[in-house]
Amino acid sequence: MGPPGAGKGTQAVRLKERLGIPHLSVGDMLRDSVRQATPLGIQAKEIMARGDLVPDGLVSDLVAKRLAEPDCSGGFLLDGYPRNLAQARRLEEILAGMGKKVDRVLALRVAPEELVRRLSGRRVCPDCGAGYHGESRPSKRPGICDACGGVLVQRGDDREEVVRERLRVYLEQTSPLLDHYRKLGLLHELDGSGSVESIAKRLGEGLQQVRP
Repeated sequence: MGPPGAGKGTQAVRLKERLGIPHLSVGDMLRDSVRQATPLGIQAKEIMARGDLVPDGLVSDLVAKRLAEPDCSGGFLLDGYPRNLAQARRLEEILAGMGKKVDRVLALRVAPEELVRRLSGRRVCPDCGAGYHGESRPSKRPGICDACGGVLVQRGDDREEVVRERLRVYLEQTSPLLDHYRKLGLLHELDGSGSVESIAKRLGEGLQQVRP
């Protein structure tokens, strides 16, 4: 868990390799649906562009379908879901039907202004999907993808005004989940600032400290 720009995706890739389980990024799954113009993607496109959350039912249906795939049978890492109490309860229902349950919740904390800086500086290549950042990971040629030569763009939901709205929505709807998982004894909160390596170390320690 963590607000937009907290580094969940970066760290999830590392945890995926460490634990040997699939990384399920709900944001990526939604964006793929938008690109493919699936029925869900068509509904989600306008909502995501505003920085709002996609309705719980649509997201939960997407997650349930993905969790039913064979590679999730030995465990999985969720990134970007659940984002509110209704989704958390729906996830518990989905997992109960599979004979599973959530057994770890790691939450990254990052200052709001740092999150705005991180997100508004991101650029992506629409041709190959490669990602860059104007400060921390710039392309060799400004505005040009190193991998394929495509023109880099800023995602609509990375514009500063949309980022601030995404953070507001997170604080309003997602933060209460921290109390939910804290009461269940599953939550470990940690500092999401610093180097990728230092954050990864804290996450590893968190996996050891949180035991259901």
